[in-house]
Amino acid sequence: MPSIASVVIIVIIVIIIIAILAKNIRVVQQARAFVIERLGAYSTTWGVGLHFKVPFIERVAKVVSLKEQVVDFPPQPVITKDNVTMQIDTVIYFEITDPKMYTYGVEHPMTAIENLTATTLRNIIGELELDQTLTSRDIINTKMRTILDEATDPWGIKINRVELKNILPPKEIQNAMEKQMKAERERRESILKAEGEKRSAILVAEGEKESAILRADAKKQSQILEAEGEAEAILKIQTATAEGIKLINAAGASEEVIKIKALEAFSTAANGKATKIIIPSEIQGLAGLATAFKEVIQDPEKPAPKQAPKN
Repeated sequence: MPSIASVVIIVIIVIIIIAILAKNIRVVQQARAFVIERLGAYSTTWGVGLHFKVPFIERVAKVVSLKEQVVDFPPQPVITKDNVTMQIDTVIYFEITDPKMYTYGVEHPMTAIENLTATTLRNIIGELELDQTLTSRDIINTKMRTILDEATDPWGIKINRVELKNILPPKEIQNAMEKQMKAERERRESILKAEGEKRSAILVAEGEKESAILRADAKKQSQILEAEGEAEAILKIQTATAEGIKLINAAGASEEVIKIKALEAFSTAANGKATKIIIPSEIQGLAGLATAFKEVIQDPEKPAPKQAPKN
């Protein structure tokens, strides 16, 4: 029968074994990878899930995050093609695509990427002038991403995006650029003001032109209507005269009546405005007759004037 000491030792051994086994059971989380070494050499890469590590033989060399990462590097001094020194800081977006190459490809990967970014940036900016540098951010970003992605392939790193965060020219250059921008804004303001005044003058002139055209057209229409009215009045007078003559002819009026009507027409034609009227001789002979006829009509009971005795 085993002694109590032996039982205690066995229990202790079992507990130690269970603890060792529990410690070597590892769970790999999502978007992570474990690089495993066996006896100091690379063995395998664990993905997501439950894994067991052989005690004292295998070890986790590195835990690698597979998420996209962002690194903001401090400003780097660079010199443009026209010898202007400026400070530029960059932001790198990258992800680890091969945990093994990332673990064994380069010592201190972040430091290597930072130095590679600085040298690449100096090379690209050195080929550009100041104005091109300020207006060519997209071109610079694309060139840097291409160069860095190609250079970091052996390290198991993929460069997804490169952005120039800030471009800081010297203070005197900034002052000169501000003055230039102010002058440009004033020039644009003057141009816009002149164009506005020009447009306003054109609109006023067009309005006056249209107004004059409308006034002339109204006057023309008024004159046309007035002329048409006068013509219609003359036509009606002529029509009435023709109708009167026609009625007189139909009534069988004598020549003397017609001449009396002509005399009345001459009287109406004068209308108090003429100072002298020339009456035809055939109408003059009827003047006395018309007067006598008028007196007879006005006083039919008055006796006719006595005629002087003939000698």
